[in-house]
Amino acid sequence: MDPFNLGNELKKLKEVKSADMAISSLVRSRLDETYASLPDRASTRMHKPKSRLRRIASVTSAAVIVGAALFASGFVSPVMASSIKSIPILGSLFSSIEGDIGLRNAGDLGLASPVNKEVFYKDVKLEVTETVFDGSRAAFLLKVSAPNLRDGKYNNGKKTVNLNNAIDNVIFSVDGKRQGDPGSILKGGFFAGAGEANPDMLIFEEVLDTSGSRSVPDSFNAEVTLVLDGIDHEFKLDVPFRKSTDRIVNRNPNSAVTKDELTFSVSALQATPLTTRIYSSIALDKVSALNVKEENRLRRIGIAVFDDQGRQLPSLNGDGVYEGNRLNFDNRYASTPGKTGYLVLKPFVIKDDFTEKVHEDQYIKGLEMKIDVHAAD
Repeated sequence: MDPFNLGNELKKLKEVKSADMAISSLVRSRLDETYASLPDRASTRMHKPKSRLRRIASVTSAAVIVGAALFASGFVSPVMASSIKSIPILGSLFSSIEGDIGLRNAGDLGLASPVNKEVFYKDVKLEVTETVFDGSRAAFLLKVSAPNLRDGKYNNGKKTVNLNNAIDNVIFSVDGKRQGDPGSILKGGFFAGAGEANPDMLIFEEVLDTSGSRSVPDSFNAEVTLVLDGIDHEFKLDVPFRKSTDRIVNRNPNSAVTKDELTFSVSALQATPLTTRIYSSIALDKVSALNVKEENRLRRIGIAVFDDQGRQLPSLNGDGVYEGNRLNFDNRYASTPGKTGYLVLKPFVIKDDFTEKVHEDQYIKGLEMKIDVHAAD
């Protein structure tokens, strides 16, 4: 089964001129890694891309949604058009990330941990400067120093490319287990340039699997193996992560709303200052198993999320799997600043995967849901 024929659709969308879309570099990198993970032809299992870290979601034998964030409102907005603001003299670099409100919150709230981890090979140095970890996703900043790197432009001996395009391979592992290995806590990762003000730095992010019986520790060390294009050497980084916030709200509302033949359910929600993670499903009640047409219908339903001030949470990434008559989602959003008493979840019919704003006529009336997320003092 072709996973929603997603490959053809995204490859067509990728041909649209970037000038026509206000997309931050951090967001664009997430889209690019989605393209990289698409299969060349229909199959039940998607081909693994060159870099495990650059996968958006692990793939099972069931049809899996890759890049579900593409289908969520608010993924691109004028505010996010510039990924990085001017870098402050003091404080965390994460504070300057405009394309991800959650990571910016981490910097602003002092949740980033300074790190001094370096590896060398000949005249090339990689240095981990900061990490942030909220129990749901882990990110770190990497500074690259090399004689063939200047202002973010890297010469691999054949041509000059942007630094983020010079990463030939990345493997992220914890306790010797990579994404997809039995018992692994890793769900998928991304990397991107840290912006024009810091052209020789990269941001790496890994989503952790908190579902089921898996237990994510409060601290762990990740081994990150990285290969730079044109260098016959594997850089091995030992990156320490420590959960830096106890402001974690977990809810298991097990709420469901039915309208006509559709049922929207939310089984679990986790909110931190960085990340809001929602486990939900859309079911077609009239059938016990979905045919291809019905699968296509459900995967064209997105979920817009708003806080109690009406601010829309930018969608980061997500994945999902068909099960019986439903499509189960694990969607991640960037948390908005400040305390939030509740969230409003509004399913909508997708018309444009790169839409900046969902119009009122796209919302599915009667499926809106309100979830209390107020943390006890």
